[in-house]
Amino acid sequence: MIPVVEQLAKGHESDALWWALAIGADLGGNATIIGASANVILAGMAEREGHPITFGQFLRYGLPVTLGTMLIATAYIWIRYLV
Repeated sequence: MIPVVEQLAKGHESDALWWALAIGADLGGNATIIGASANVILAGMAEREGHPITFGQFLRYGLPVTLGTMLIATAYIWIRYLV
């Protein structure tokens, strides 16, 4: 993604693009159970302990949390770098 961001950033505020890429990659994986390796490990550990977590159960909690954190992060980037 580095070449893409560098190309997009020519003549624009590149810090906002870099932060958007980093935050999106980091927080975006929290939405689904297969979105991040830590989520898959957690599901395996929970199942081993007798508390299986289905994709739908994880999504029911993960999606709203992800949307909320992404909204906050977007507002922060907007205020910090673009206003």
